[in-house]
Order: sequence, then C-alpha cells, then structure tokens
Amino acid sequence: MKRTKPPYRADHVGSILRSAPVKEARAKRAKGEITPAQLKEVEDREIEKIIKKQEEIGLQLATDGEYRRSFWHFDFFSMLDGAELYELDHGIQFEGVETKAQSVRINSKIGFSNHPMLEHFKFLKAHTKVTPKMTIPSPTVFHFRLEPGAVSKAAYESRDAIFDDLAIAYQDAIKGFYAAGCRYLQFDDTAWAYLCSEVELKKARERGLDVDHLQETYTKCINKALEAKPADMTITTHVCRGNFRSTFISSGGYEPVAKNLLEGCNYDGYFLEFDTERAGGFEPLRFVPKGNKLVVLGLISSKVGTLEHKDDVKRRIDEATKFVALDQLCVSPQCGFASTEEGNVLAEEQQWAKLRMCVELGEEVWK
Repeated sequence: MKRTKPPYRADHVGSILRSAPVKEARAKRAKGEITPAQLKEVEDREIEKIIKKQEEIGLQLATDGEYRRSFWHFDFFSMLDGAELYELDHGIQFEGVETKAQSVRINSKIGFSNHPMLEHFKFLKAHTKVTPKMTIPSPTVFHFRLEPGAVSKAAYESRDAIFDDLAIAYQDAIKGFYAAGCRYLQFDDTAWAYLCSEVELKKARERGLDVDHLQETYTKCINKALEAKPADMTITTHVCRGNFRSTFISSGGYEPVAKNLLEGCNYDGYFLEFDTERAGGFEPLRFVPKGNKLVVLGLISSKVGTLEHKDDVKRRIDEATKFVALDQLCVSPQCGFASTEEGNVLAEEQQWAKLRMCVELGEEVWK
C-alpha cells in the first residue's frame, strides 16, 4: 500500500523552521548590510541542507521549507502581475499576537508571468533525489485577505470582480510550474477554515465579504484554475486554521464546508488539521468520494515540541477509517513549522523528530 505518487503515506505541509544562518542573513538584508545576491547564497546553502535532511529521514518528498519567504502567502501574491505589498495600520490578529502590518493590494489586471517562485522551484528540483513539492497560497486566500479599498477602481469595479482573472492567473501558474518540472503542487488555504467559524464569518461580513455565497464562489474559482492541471500532476490543498508563532485564529469542525470542499473541489488530496478539538471530529470525511482522492490527516502538531505517542496517532487513524477507507488516508503534521519566517515555538530537533515519526507511521500503518 506504499504510494508511488503524491500525496504520500508520510507527507508534510511544506514550511520548515528557518535555520540560524537564514534568519541572520535576512536580518542583515533588511538593514542593507548584505546584497540580495549574498542573501541568496545563504538561502541556497541552507535549503540544500534541509533537502538532504528530508531525504535522510525517509520522506518521499522535499520542499525548500519556504526559506526564501517572509509570509507563506503575501510573498507569492505580491509577485503576481498587478499586485503589490503595502503597509497597513494593523496586522492579522491571532490568539494573543498580531503579525506584521502588511497586506496586498491590486493596482492593475491580475496575472502570472515571470514569477520569481518558478526559479525557487527549479532550485529545489535540481537539488533533490525525491519528489520536489511546491507550495503556494490558494486563490481563495487572495480574495479573502483583500482589505476594503485594496482593489483599484481602475482595475476592477469591486473585490468580487477579480475571480475570472484570478482563476486564469492560477491556470498560468499551474502551467508555469508544470513546465519547470513540478508534478506535486499544493494550494495552501485558510479561507475554508474561517468559513467554519462563526467568529471569523462575522469579521468577514464586517469587511464587506458576501459570506453567504463564498463557498460556491470559491469552489468555482478553484475548479476553473484546476482545469489547467495535466493528468500527471498532483494538486492538493492544505486547510489551515492559522499558524503564527504557535498560535491560531479559527476554531470549528469541517462540517459547514465539507460537501463543497471535499466533494465539490477537484483537488487530488486534502491536508486537514486534526491535532486538536478545534478541528472537530472525523465525521465530515464522509463527503470524501470513494476512489482516488486522498486525505492527509494532520494528527501531529507543528505548534508544540512535545512528541506525540505513536499508538495514540494510530488509534486516531483507525477512528478516521470509520468515514473514509484507509487506502485513501495518509499522515502528516497538522501544518507547516514556519508559516512565517518567525517560526513556531519548538526546536529544530523536535521538528525533525515529528517528521521522522510520520515516516515511521507511514511504514507501520500502511504495511
């Protein structure tokens, strides 16, 4: 039952704790003490190290740990045609902590061309012996995170007028990464998790979003983007409730979005959080169609250093099989270890121990 194509029985979401040399180099670059080329030299060297580490512990995939990014999403969005990063008077509010006060706005027609992250992927592919996995934020997050007034009237009449161009831009992104050799692409998504939370729905409504119809709109946008997916490319999504310095934003099980997300969206697989009671039970997995779609159970926390007991994780996998076949399941940490460059509150050795446990579980559960 070992899989030869992604997602794998033992997988991971993508981001990895930034090493000390990368943190130091990025701090120096922010102060103008080193050049972009010097920063890239450090990033290249450190990415090679974490690629090798992923291979050594037995993973069938490797990412670049998102080492070249500050945010998991804004870096990608701000490099799209027509978009730019700008300063706000507030960041994104997590439980007890707030991110840097930045967001993205739209000045002209959205598009995907000459995106720097194509080169990021090419470097990863050239330096790994296993499957290179690329992670980018979902188009739904782009829309969900737009502040009121962040869309130029000269470009679009409203926030909701961007969806067609946004989907086409993601079609071009899929084609671009495929041409670069990518066969494993992931759309990271917080929007669906926020639609599970009455608190976050209220906030979204106050920001002027049409929350009563977002599920249908987002499903349509995602599926239009996925029309560009070649048959030999795997595209998954990771649904996240917020991950910044080991804190979170959203609470609530998947039931409110399960049908549209799991049945309606044409993804090949889903990385779903199940590490705490905030994610609810496994019952929504009944909407996963029988067949080729896979669910990667995020049962190992990336937010804390304490290593889970393997038998406890196996019991939870067994519970999930009441709603979806074991052959359609995999295991991973519930999120990345560093969705932003600050990283979560755990040590590097604890991070690698958790990923190693995933590999062991993959071998023992799916013999």
